[in-house]
Amino acid sequence: MTLDPEDSKIITLARAARARNGSAEGAAVRDETGRTYSATDVKLAALSLSAVQVAVAMAISSGARSLEAVAVVSEGAPGDDDRAVAAELGVPSLLVAGPDGTLRS
Repeated sequence: MTLDPEDSKIITLARAARARNGSAEGAAVRDETGRTYSATDVKLAALSLSAVQVAVAMAISSGARSLEAVAVVSEGAPGDDDRAVAAELGVPSLLVAGPDGTLRS
């Protein structure tokens, strides 16, 4: 499968965020203007967010109204909440890649 260069870019951003923080998952989103946001999961005693949730929150708090793409890099599968928030903002399916960047779905 050949990816659009912009989709490859957000997978790379998600991988870099994950590696930089040593996190279980990394995510990146692209908004309707082409701006990108990358994040990792947050695991605190009082707060637990997936990487997708953090990246989406960053985009929305920066003024994004919709998303063009969502990528998540993890050894596991994205949760139903990740898929739901992407769908709410116009992205019907996530780009899911393993830690090596190989696209799984």
